[in-house]
Amino acid sequence: MLVSLMLLLPTGLDGPATAQEAVTAEAVDAFVTRYQERTGLPGAAVAVTHGDRVVRAAGYGRTATGDPLTADTPMAVASVSKSFTATAVLRLVERGEVDLDQPVRRYLPEFAMADARAAGITVRQLLNQTSGMADSAFHEKSLPQPATLQGAVARLRTARLASAPGAAYSYHNTNFQVAARLVEVVSGEPFADFLHAEVFAPLGMRHSTTIDTDRDLPGSARGHLYVLGRPIPLPEPAGFGNGSGGVLSTAHDMARWLIAQNTGDGVLSAAGVEVSRTPSPQNPEYALGWTLGKTPRGAATVEHEGDLFTSTAYQLVIPASGYGIAVMANTGMAFEDADTLMAGLVALVEGDSPVLPGVSPLLVTDLLFLLAALVTVVLGVRGVVRARRWTARWWVLPLYLAPVALCLLAAPVFRVLARGSDIAWIQVVYLYPTFMTALVTAAAAGTAVVIARLAAPRWAGRLSDARQRRPANPPE
Repeated sequence: MLVSLMLLLPTGLDGPATAQEAVTAEAVDAFVTRYQERTGLPGAAVAVTHGDRVVRAAGYGRTATGDPLTADTPMAVASVSKSFTATAVLRLVERGEVDLDQPVRRYLPEFAMADARAAGITVRQLLNQTSGMADSAFHEKSLPQPATLQGAVARLRTARLASAPGAAYSYHNTNFQVAARLVEVVSGEPFADFLHAEVFAPLGMRHSTTIDTDRDLPGSARGHLYVLGRPIPLPEPAGFGNGSGGVLSTAHDMARWLIAQNTGDGVLSAAGVEVSRTPSPQNPEYALGWTLGKTPRGAATVEHEGDLFTSTAYQLVIPASGYGIAVMANTGMAFEDADTLMAGLVALVEGDSPVLPGVSPLLVTDLLFLLAALVTVVLGVRGVVRARRWTARWWVLPLYLAPVALCLLAAPVFRVLARGSDIAWIQVVYLYPTFMTALVTAAAAGTAVVIARLAAPRWAGRLSDARQRRPANPPE
């Protein structure tokens, strides 16, 4: 079956809908097109499969470089990559080269942390996110970013655990970076080469690969932020993602991957697939690189979403019905386009009508924050011009510097509000662009006014001295 599938799919043609299919290619096209018209989404890639057939695999709109987005355009799948990393590790398990319940250090001696408990972390605990590593204990995004998986593991030498291995679940990208490095060391080849040979090539995923950092993203995989309701193409903030979020794939390739998940014609045995979908006692909803959930009609799902700051992705398999869906959108996590598209497509495959989003409140919010920034500029200029008239009310000066403090505390405050989630300052800007524009403008204006008012007495004194030295009756 897999051989015949590989012969059919490279033609780029979707298989015809069968009488049993609840959704058609035309219905998928109509929904995604209406969604784009309603939201202004610049581009998306979508794959819908049923059993061993492709219902629809297509690209819609344009990339950040302005090129048409097709079913063969590589796009970032972000944390959907974790399913691929887990599959790579399980390939080694099925070859007898790795035991999931052995310590990571048995296979990766370079793995060391500033916490003696790390010696007990097992391979399985990396993949089900119960290793004890957590964003709250290791702020990887705030540190200089590594360039390789080896560097990603090396920077853990000064990190500590948030909890004992196996004691608690905590979603943490570094778990999968360590797992990917383990694959490199055990297999003796780069992680990208192993994924190609053991996962992508057997499934016919000819345009898929994995990259290390944001610098490796091709133009087609770059994304956008919405500002005033308009998509603005921007580079992804600096970050390392191989193993945890580095896979690039296409609609056609993701269709092959989804079919393999639903038919068993994949790269893992039935027992391996079952292991990958078995959650830990610490979190019954997270397995090995997969999340377990339910559709609105109660059907069990195996899924995983992925978020970057300029693009999002989502994959979902419904084993009972044999449907699979993958979505990649070139807008960032603040806008959740992939999630909303997925919800509509799930409604379609379950025979329901998808709900299109209403008018986004972000346009009004953006207008208010940009108006606030403009008003701040006017008040700042006024404050500088009137600095000489200022009286010595020193207690007022810290109020002008409050926006500066808020800028400096933006990332730490976000971590507290997000219960320890890791984020860097520039990433806060990507999440809240117009708010941060208003805040930075206020910080600059406040600083300018403070400097002007502190300098005002000195300039006033110099002017007074100059007047006193001026002759009362200057010679004619």
